Amino acid sequence: MAELVEFLPNAASRAEWGRYHAFRRLENAEFRPDEPLAPDDVVEVREKRSDPFNWSRSFHVVQGDVVVAQLEAAGPRPASPEYPTNRHLLWAAGYVLQAHRRQGIALTWVPRVVGLLEEYGATVLSSYAEDDTGHGLMRRLGAEAKMVERQSRLDLRALDWDMVARWIAESEAGAEGARLELYTPWVPEEQLEEYCAAMNELMNTMPFEGLDHGDIVTSPAVVLEWRDRMRLTGTINPTCLVRDADGTIVGMTDTIKHDYEPGIVRQNFTGVHLRARGRGLGKWLKAAMLEHIRRAHPDTIWLSTENAGSNAPMLSINQALGYRLHRTVTFYQVALETLRRSS
Repeated sequence: MAELVEFLPNAASRAEWGRYHAFRRLENAEFRPDEPLAPDDVVEVREKRSDPFNWSRSFHVVQGDVVVAQLEAAGPRPASPEYPTNRHLLWAAGYVLQAHRRQGIALTWVPRVVGLLEEYGATVLSSYAEDDTGHGLMRRLGAEAKMVERQSRLDLRALDWDMVARWIAESEAGAEGARLELYTPWVPEEQLEEYCAAMNELMNTMPFEGLDHGDIVTSPAVVLEWRDRMRLTGTINPTCLVRDADGTIVGMTDTIKHDYEPGIVRQNFTGVHLRARGRGLGKWLKAAMLEHIRRAHPDTIWLSTENAGSNAPMLSINQALGYRLHRTVTFYQVALETLRRSS
C-alpha cells in the first residue's frame, strides 16, 4: 500500500533522508541521465534553509520503506515583492519512478494539490510536461498548454572563438558611448538597488506566450537572501552589464556556476532594453560572458539555457553561437475549479 507523506527537511531522520536520496538517484538516472546529480550534502543544506520570500513543500509516495514518487509545490510568501501579482499562482510538479507507473499514483495527488491551492488562496495551478505520460496527465486534468520552452546547450569545444572575438570587437567599436562591466562572483551590494530596478524592467519584457503570470519583481533583500543560499553550496553568479552613454543599465546577462558541476555553466537571463535594441548589445553581452567563462572556468564543456519558443531575437543569437536544442518543455495551467472536478 502506497502512502503520501509530507517530507519535512528539518525534522527528517537519517533514514528518511536516505530513502529520499535513493529516490533522487533513481529519478536522475531515468529523467536526467545526462545531468549531474547534486550531492547529498548540498541538497540537505539547500532544503533545510527556510526562504522568507517563497514557500515550498515536498510530499513522498512511500511503499514499504522506499520512496517511489515525489510531489513538489511552491509559491510566493506575503513578504515577497512578487506576492501581490503572483499570489493566485501555485506551482506543482512530480515524478513517478518508471517501475511504479500505470498504478494511478499521480492521480492520487490531485486532492492534495487542490488542498494546497485552497490553503494558500491560489486559483491557478502551473506545471509542466516533457513526455507523453506527462502531457497525457495534464490533458486528463483539464490543463491547457500555455508556453513551450526550448532548452538548449552550447558545446564550447565546437565554439567559433574567432567569431566571439569579432562580436566583442565590433560591439566595442560601435558602442556609441556604451560600456560593458563584468562582475564576479556577483554584482556588488552597493549597486543592487540600480541592478534590481533594471532587472525588473528587463525581465518583464520576456515573452510568456499564453502563460498566466504576475510581475517578475526582485529587490536587494531578495538578491542577498539568494546569495546567502548560494554561498552555502559553493555557487557563484557572474554577471555582465551594459551601461549606455548616460550611465543607465540597458542590458545584462548572468550565469550560475556550481562548484559541484565540473564542466558545466548555467546561462541565466539575457536582456536588452527596448530603447537600446538593434545595436548588437545582446551579442556583446553573450560574447563577453563566454570569454569570461573561458578564462575563469577553462574546464567548461557546455552551457545550458532556456528560452520561450517565441523569443526569436535571443534564439537567433544562441543559434549563431552554436546552441542546439536539447529538449522542449511545455508549461500547463489549470484553474482550481477545473481541478476540483477532476479529483
